[in-house]
Amino acid sequence: MSPNKFAPCAILAFALASFGSAPLGAQTIESQPQPAPQSHPIILHAARVLDVESGRLLAPGEILIQAEVIKEVSTKVSRPPASEVIDLGDTTLLPGLIDAHVHLFLHPGPEDVQTVTESVSQRTIAATVAARADLVAGFTAERDMGTEGAGSADTAVRDAINRGDIPGPRLRISGNAINILGGHEDAIGYNPEQHVLPNATYANNSAELVTVIREQLKEGADFIKIYETGADSVADAKLSTPYQYTEEELSAAVREAARTGHRVAVHATGEPGTLYAARAGVESVDHAFQLSDETMRIMREKQIFAVPTFTISEYFAEHAATPAGSAREHALLDVHVSEFKKQLAASVPIAMGSDVGPFPHGTQGREFVLMVKYGMSPLAAIQAGTLNGAKLLGWQEKIGVLRPGYQADIVAVPGNPLDDISTLEKVSFVMKAGVIYRK
Repeated sequence: MSPNKFAPCAILAFALASFGSAPLGAQTIESQPQPAPQSHPIILHAARVLDVESGRLLAPGEILIQAEVIKEVSTKVSRPPASEVIDLGDTTLLPGLIDAHVHLFLHPGPEDVQTVTESVSQRTIAATVAARADLVAGFTAERDMGTEGAGSADTAVRDAINRGDIPGPRLRISGNAINILGGHEDAIGYNPEQHVLPNATYANNSAELVTVIREQLKEGADFIKIYETGADSVADAKLSTPYQYTEEELSAAVREAARTGHRVAVHATGEPGTLYAARAGVESVDHAFQLSDETMRIMREKQIFAVPTFTISEYFAEHAATPAGSAREHALLDVHVSEFKKQLAASVPIAMGSDVGPFPHGTQGREFVLMVKYGMSPLAAIQAGTLNGAKLLGWQEKIGVLRPGYQADIVAVPGNPLDDISTLEKVSFVMKAGVIYRK
């Protein structure tokens, strides 16, 4: 719950004006409809190309792209007739970045206020602006973790991006998330007579979970997002968070989603909810402030990803409305950092996710910096936001590495990110499916 008090309409107007007035040379995509990939071959030349699987650098590095597909990756690729060579200078080429936890329908400001005072149509417009900001920051694929009360409006945003009507990342969407009555995302603290709606869809038992899951998939969801824990508190450096669904209820949800080839992700910060989720076989435990030894063992064996989301914790700690709120957020972050080191030692799979939305879209490269600060190597952090992100989104045979036959989702950063991970906050070139969005 960000303490930012700016009026929602003013924020939206500012965002639209800011992104609409970007320098003409900053991006290739400026008008509708979106262009198709170039018919002639494109060769990207840079000082380095990073093989994110091995950590090996090709220097110099080149990538040959035909239409939307990578054809060659080498220190010097072939030159087909009519090739266009783009020299990107002292940069490193790597796969397009993947943020596995975003909220396109949120912006800085009190979440409970914006979801009540802003219409779904207004929030959908803001989501298209957010998608563009994330894309030009280098995030060519994302997993949207709930519209926070905007229902299935993310279906329209995803489909518009897929049609080429608007610029944005490849998206996996969940529609409205699922929550219990009086749970983490319910509208608590309002006048009961106003019947303020929650930011998620109610389901209070296994039967209701099945019904809601079927409805969300009908409306276009790619996966299911469930709130499993909350609210969080810390006392004497120990996290406490009530669970919302039993292991049996989560298992019923996982089974129903799997019946049609879909998966379930959970917001879960601590025990026993994280253990219930792992046993049920979810695809990811998002936030994962604290995991027991047994939970970590199951997640490692089942290859269930933890998605840390440090950036949102840092943002809330630094922007709390009161000193007490700041102290609470810092205490939560301290617990998370300590537990994260245990998760790394236990080889829990990690995927990069920032929880961007309550903090400004397009700035989530900060997550890589924090993952390294708190114990990951630069290469492991990059893998979390490329290889592992592709696996979590189910696109491991399509994106996440620079390999012939894969989609031409490519970014360039100044210098060498293995020496300075903060370069991922300074993406200077973005290509998605062979189309240049930033140059």
